Amino acid sequence: MKLTNKEGQAVPQVVFRTRENNQWRDVSSKELFSGRTVVVFALPGAFTPTCSSSHLPRYNELAPTFRENGVDDILCISVNDAFVMEAWAKELAVENVRLIPDGNAEFTAGMGMLVDKSDLGFGRRSWRYSMLVRDGIIEKMFIEPDKPGDPFEVSDADTMLRYLNPEAREPEFIALFTREGCPHCARAKQMLKDRGLAFEEIRTGMGSGVSSRSIRAVSGRSTVPQVFIGGRHIGGADDLARYLSAQ
Repeated sequence: MKLTNKEGQAVPQVVFRTRENNQWRDVSSKELFSGRTVVVFALPGAFTPTCSSSHLPRYNELAPTFRENGVDDILCISVNDAFVMEAWAKELAVENVRLIPDGNAEFTAGMGMLVDKSDLGFGRRSWRYSMLVRDGIIEKMFIEPDKPGDPFEVSDADTMLRYLNPEAREPEFIALFTREGCPHCARAKQMLKDRGLAFEEIRTGMGSGVSSRSIRAVSGRSTVPQVFIGGRHIGGADDLARYLSAQ
């Protein structure tokens, strides 16, 4: 299998048939890349294990840091149809990466990355790689090694971020357990919003599947809110206020 490194060359000029807000929209390579700095990562298929558990989620997590380091957009390209890519984005709650369906494999073929995965029942798919594109010109490519299976060693988000800026600091992810109607939870969320800090809210209570026992298991407490930042347990709303004031 011959995989082509196209550093220094222009990206293929194609038109992608995409779906946005349940509507068809044709998007050209020029629209995606012209005058912009774009990180692209390509993968064998939506909903497949490594792609869903690691490749796409990590780029989505690090998107704010990429943007702090001059990246205008992050694109995930796969030889899948627009409906599949749209459903995959919803399934993984992807907000910071744009999923681009290369349904006819025109872009992938133009990149020299179209491979035969008929042994898996996939047909022709993309080899896994990532690249940094500036104004339509490929500056850097990270191509997975030509070995059996589905290697995932160099096209990951962390490798690309280190290339862009070895000193870049990844964000500390924030999660908080809340309950509907809890004023202290509302106060904690507002404090985070006032600081411009993104967070994930884990709602507890009836029908949520998360009980007070779960909260106690991870935090040692059964009250809400319980806030975690960068893997550290901060505590409730008052604890969060003290933590933020010390920053």
